[in-house]
Amino acid sequence: MADEVAILTKFGRVATVMSDQEPSSIREEVNIPAALAGERVDKAAAALLSDYSRAELTRWLGEGALTIDGEVVKPKHKVFGGERLALNAKRLNRENWHGAQDIALEVLFEDEDMLVVNKPAGLVVHPGAGNADGTLVNALLHHRPSLNQLARAGIVHRLDKDTSGIMVVAASPLAYQRLVHAISERLVRRRYVAVCEGVMVAGQDIDQPIGRDPKLRTRQAVRDDGKPAQTQVRVRERYRAHSAVDLTLGSGRTHQIRVHMQSIGHALVGDTTYGCRRIVPRGASTETVALLQQYPRQALHACKLDFRHPLNDQALHFAAPIPADMRGLMDTLASDRDDLH
Repeated sequence: MADEVAILTKFGRVATVMSDQEPSSIREEVNIPAALAGERVDKAAAALLSDYSRAELTRWLGEGALTIDGEVVKPKHKVFGGERLALNAKRLNRENWHGAQDIALEVLFEDEDMLVVNKPAGLVVHPGAGNADGTLVNALLHHRPSLNQLARAGIVHRLDKDTSGIMVVAASPLAYQRLVHAISERLVRRRYVAVCEGVMVAGQDIDQPIGRDPKLRTRQAVRDDGKPAQTQVRVRERYRAHSAVDLTLGSGRTHQIRVHMQSIGHALVGDTTYGCRRIVPRGASTETVALLQQYPRQALHACKLDFRHPLNDQALHFAAPIPADMRGLMDTLASDRDDLH
């Protein structure tokens, strides 16, 4: 029988993940907060069980797999707040969570309980819609087949597909539980470097809640009813129309840095999802213009990761150099600035 890992999350949500990743049995419970009083149950469920699509949740409501206080209700049922939302369903996994694939993997550290890897831009972390395989998970399973026995193949946090940089991966059940706890308690320090549009006069500490964009499900947005999110921004270098910045996360929301930088008017270079305007310095060279207008990803790299070893409590510090594409972007912008002086 597959092992189970239960994780207590915000709102008192208990998620039980079957570690064998077969067409999976899902059991989740969450209290509906007062803030969602008056919402339809399908909308409330989408907000609280964001790992699943609204279509899946609606189907499970109809099947009786998603209930309120043990009762089967229709998707349009209005919630009052305080009820217990329970999901007990089976989900067909079309994604290849078991498949080992020989994909290049840069391992910065490895022992019996964990790995630290430097993920390249363009590599999706785990299988999902539109990316059935060819992911970091598939690479990890080739490198270390025993990860197949862990929930989510040991993945305890994520980076966006087009964000490069350091990730820690659990390699034992106890390490998995302790790393999940350390991340949820903000005991893992994550630092990034980015290139943004506009010249930042000074650094900022951004404290703005983030939630799903009501207009587009695939985006996030700053919103009053979102989850707390803090990002510390410090200027590394200024160019004529851009800035290089260092960022430290105080929380780890989906797309957090990208959303926060957009919110202060400094979208990341290449991030067309979050407001990048492809601006270029006046009188820039043809090469500089071409690079800025065609830069293929958000210019964001997870450069440092500091935490304590989940088993022996040793302080660990990891760094990954800025990748060649971002270094080339920064060097080009510096040359553009210096050529005018």
